[in-house]
Amino acid sequence: MTYSGAVRVGGPANVHELTDLMISKVAVGAMNNNAYLLRCRDTGEQLLIDAAAEPHTLLRLIGDDGIASVVTTHRHGDHWQALPEVVAATGARTYAGRYDAEGIPVPTDVLLEDGDTVRVGRVELTARHLVGHTPGSIALVYDDPHGHPHLFTGDCLFPGGVGNTGKDPEAFASLIGDVEEKLFGQLPDETWVYPGHGNDTTLGNERPHLPEWRERGW
Repeated sequence: MTYSGAVRVGGPANVHELTDLMISKVAVGAMNNNAYLLRCRDTGEQLLIDAAAEPHTLLRLIGDDGIASVVTTHRHGDHWQALPEVVAATGARTYAGRYDAEGIPVPTDVLLEDGDTVRVGRVELTARHLVGHTPGSIALVYDDPHGHPHLFTGDCLFPGGVGNTGKDPEAFASLIGDVEEKLFGQLPDETWVYPGHGNDTTLGNERPHLPEWRERGW
C-alpha cells in the first residue's frame, strides 16, 4: 500500500516503509490525534510517538513485540491520555521535553534538551526544542541516510501554519522563530512532516508561506 499519511479515527494504520525504519500512523481519540509507531527494521525495536488516546488501539498496533520507549511531544492532555495504560502494559521508557515534563502525569524517565538523540534500535532521531505552543514542545528528526529527512512535529507545525499560540504575540514570535531556525533553516524541502493532527506535508510545500504566517500572526 502506498503511503499517503491520510488516516481516520477507527480506520487502519497507514505504513510508511523506509529502508531502515517503518513508520505506522494511526488516528485516535475525539481530537483526531496522530500517533506514530516507529520500528527499526534491523532490530525490531519499536518506539511510539504520542500515546494520545485509545490505549486498546495503540496496544493492538504495537503488538506482541512491545515498545522500548514512548516520546510525548508536549504536555497538552490530548497527547498523553493513553500514556498510563501504554506504559503499564509495555514497561516502556518515557521521554519528553525538559520544560513540559511537569505537565505530563506519568513520570518522565528521560528529559530531552535541544539536540539530544533518541534511539530506536539502530536508528537515531534528533530532538528539537520548539518554544511557543508549550514551553517544552519537542519535534523529532530522522535524517534518513538513504533518502530525505522525516520530521515529527507534534503540534508545532501543520499544513498551513504553526501550532496554536493562544493569540499571544510573544509566544507566536517564539514558535515561528524556532520553526524557521531549527526546522526550515536546517532541513531541505523534501523533508516529510508528520504532524500531531491531520494530514502530512513537506517543508517544501510550506516554506513559501512563511512570510504570510508571520504577517497574519498565527
